[in-house]
Amino acid sequence: MNNYIYILTDCNRTCLHVGMTHDLNKAIKTYKETPGLFFDACSKVSRLVYHEALASEEAALCRFNEISTYTRMQKERLIRKYNPNWVDLGLVRPLAIFTPLSGPYSGRMLS
Repeated sequence: MNNYIYILTDCNRTCLHVGMTHDLNKAIKTYKETPGLFFDACSKVSRLVYHEALASEEAALCRFNEISTYTRMQKERLIRKYNPNWVDLGLVRPLAIFTPLSGPYSGRMLS
């Protein structure tokens, strides 16, 4: 089973939200259908701009903690490396046939 790390943003790119899930389709659907989550000070973060698939939950948690400590500039560089135009990846690929982005940590276990 894959574990996913993702970054969502709002329509103005003012907020970058890092998340981790086992079911990326369900997570994105929840964000798109919820007008504003109580823990998010930002407006509606529903645009998927980055994601990675990792083989184990431990690797995903390690990567989640790493990306969560990044500064905004580091997160923006990571996003631009794989998605230079900040396209909403949830719209580009139908979520039913979603295939993960191949990033530097995709499918690789971290020790």
